[in-house]
Amino acid sequence: MSAQVFHQAMGTLQSNRLLNNSGTHHELGNIRVKLIPKSFKLNIELSRNRNFRFGKKNFSIIQATASQTSVIESASSPSNHDTSDSKKKSNEAALILVRHGESLWNEKNLFTGCVDVPLTKKGVEEAIEAGKRISNIPVDMIYTSALIRAQMTAMLAMTQHRRRKVPIIMHNESEQARTWSQIFSEDTMKQSIPVVTAWQLNERMYGELQGLNKQETADRYGKEQVHVWRRSYDIPPPNGESLEMCAERAVAYFKDQIEPQLQSGKNVMIAAHGNSLRSIIMYLDKLTSQEVISLELSTGIPMLYIFKEGKFIRRGSPAGPAEAGVYAYTRRLAQYRQKLDEMLH
Repeated sequence: MSAQVFHQAMGTLQSNRLLNNSGTHHELGNIRVKLIPKSFKLNIELSRNRNFRFGKKNFSIIQATASQTSVIESASSPSNHDTSDSKKKSNEAALILVRHGESLWNEKNLFTGCVDVPLTKKGVEEAIEAGKRISNIPVDMIYTSALIRAQMTAMLAMTQHRRRKVPIIMHNESEQARTWSQIFSEDTMKQSIPVVTAWQLNERMYGELQGLNKQETADRYGKEQVHVWRRSYDIPPPNGESLEMCAERAVAYFKDQIEPQLQSGKNVMIAAHGNSLRSIIMYLDKLTSQEVISLELSTGIPMLYIFKEGKFIRRGSPAGPAEAGVYAYTRRLAQYRQKLDEMLH
């Protein structure tokens, strides 16, 4: 019952936010972010007129240097001189999944769920290391949960990216938030990455287990019962969510909001949680309910997928940037890294 109330409350919250933002859109670089209240959809698309618009102000693009432009085009979109080859390239995109670094309640061995707990020092270091592992992979859009540990992980990871773009959280919760977060510098916008936060990517809600010590809970209810609550697919803890319930919201959001960006050629990073990411991986890898319950995701270790021709190809976890050929998974990613090298050296 409480899990249903949780879903209803979060849905209402999102609805109210969007209803107050009818027709609102922002543009970062050549990426447009538009909120459509009726269907809860967030559409990010190429700006056809290549203008930046925030509020009532318009800015025209000033051509970047050749090296900068080549990297942007390789990472984000085809050039103005589209060819059939460049259009084909736009159908390939990178998808990075990363579980947040260690949180303060991970350290204390407490059930966390949807309680908003920050990272530990170790968690910060894990997020930075994750950033090093993906520092040569293009990122055009970032999605995180509404919880601070996932947002910290995404932001810290991007401090290590060689492209040096700045992740900026999109604030559309109120008219004042939108007005106060406007950007009026064209150059700054070109060097920014929009970050979308979504409660649908939150960790599984653990109900009455949240805040309890895992070992003490096992001693109280028995190891077998706690194992069922934690690792079964369709049995929730008291007044909480099962993995199945978590998957319903996380996968639906991925299909509705994130997959269209990949289809348009956008490279996406998702920073989220063990259960919401397991749910998405279940969809990507077509795992059964029995296979997904045994799937373990380490904190701060990114997983890389290539989306091409409507299929997700799993590439494992990117190794450190010291390995020369590690990012040559596809010609497009190899070219992106080469252009980064040329621009930065």
